[in-house]
Amino acid sequence: MKTSDYPPPLRANYALILLLLAYILSFIDRNVMAVLIGPIREDFAISDFQYSLLHGFAFSMFYIVMGLPIARLADRHSRKWIITIGLVLWSLMTCLCGAARSFSSLFLARIGVGVGEATLSPAAFSMLSDLFPKEKLAKALAIYSLGITLGGGLAYVIGGMVYEWFAASQPIVLPLLGETRPWQLTFIVVGAPGLLLAVFLGLLSEPKRRGESGSTSLLVAEEAASLAVIRNHLRVRWRAYLAPIGSVSVLGILGYGTMAWYPELLMRTFDMPRGEAASQFGLMFLVAGSLGTLCGGFAVEPLMRRGYQDAPLRIIMAVALLWILPAVAGPLGSSPTIAIWMAAPIVFFLNAHYGVGVAAVQFITPNRMRAQVSAFMLFCTNLLGLAFGPTAVAILTDFIFADDQALRYSMALLPLLVCPLAALLIWQGLAAYREAAQLTDGEGAP
Repeated sequence: MKTSDYPPPLRANYALILLLLAYILSFIDRNVMAVLIGPIREDFAISDFQYSLLHGFAFSMFYIVMGLPIARLADRHSRKWIITIGLVLWSLMTCLCGAARSFSSLFLARIGVGVGEATLSPAAFSMLSDLFPKEKLAKALAIYSLGITLGGGLAYVIGGMVYEWFAASQPIVLPLLGETRPWQLTFIVVGAPGLLLAVFLGLLSEPKRRGESGSTSLLVAEEAASLAVIRNHLRVRWRAYLAPIGSVSVLGILGYGTMAWYPELLMRTFDMPRGEAASQFGLMFLVAGSLGTLCGGFAVEPLMRRGYQDAPLRIIMAVALLWILPAVAGPLGSSPTIAIWMAAPIVFFLNAHYGVGVAAVQFITPNRMRAQVSAFMLFCTNLLGLAFGPTAVAILTDFIFADDQALRYSMALLPLLVCPLAALLIWQGLAAYREAAQLTDGEGAP
């Protein structure tokens, strides 16, 4: 597909901005709970492990499971409408988290947030691959992946500020809900903006799918969405896919565990006020995390121009190995200043690999498979990362160290377990990935 056959840059970039805003809101809505651990635990009288079920398991199980059938729809139908409907759903369910009066009702609302957010990334990845040519796709995906750092950081900053403001105010009584706690009002405030963004997404034009006609197309439209064809494709190239999907999934355990517990680490270990811990970590996440996302994504194109078809995998391997030292040193820091400044390289590497991993999968996947294969990647990364990451830290704290104050040791142990495994998964698939990339280029995709 020639570069001239893609939409004009202005149209493509406008779509990218809207998708980025949706991604930012999705991470604000899913991660604001990290600021509210203490108040939620106190109101519902639950343990770290039970809280981790709300933060990770309740959201991620349906987010993971629903992502696969929704991606199948995205490979056949309008992707922008799938995203728009999902945005309305998860925004409303985030607001409903603020109406929760029990552990079970909050659990159900978090499930709804997960179902809504399952619509976004598989469809967005597919849209972006039809909006930008291959040489620009890694950069576009890196910009889209800024949603993780911007949304994740703003969840701490905005969540902390909103909570502190309501906590310092007089009790607020809402219609139907009665007197509402500060943490409940925080959910309502951060969930509402998504309803406005949904209007703009609904007006967005659906991009034309690429690579569907002509002799270079690997699959015709009807068989492109076949599960049997996709299953065979993954089976034949399993080592090539295991490298990016396996490594990003394993690193996701450390990434989501860090995002869920680092502010709480600052509060428990150094007695930092909740608002201060959230804002300082959030600002670090915004700056260092965004730099990591851009550096990782923008490093792909220069390496590929030098002939490294496995450039994305090389970057992920470097991230996995370099991440170990700060991820251990930060939680074990002797002062809050050290812990905060060590958070800079931690969140840099936390975000440097994800967009690169997504691009790696797009480079070896034909068009009509992309949403479903992307959903499979999200299934794996979220099953290990989003579902198990926060819980892995809680398991170490509650059942291995059996002490709430041992949270820092749980967080320091985790990188020693996952980072070497991620590097090994990359190493085993380098040759297979290069072969798959050559084959996909020969087939005319992406």
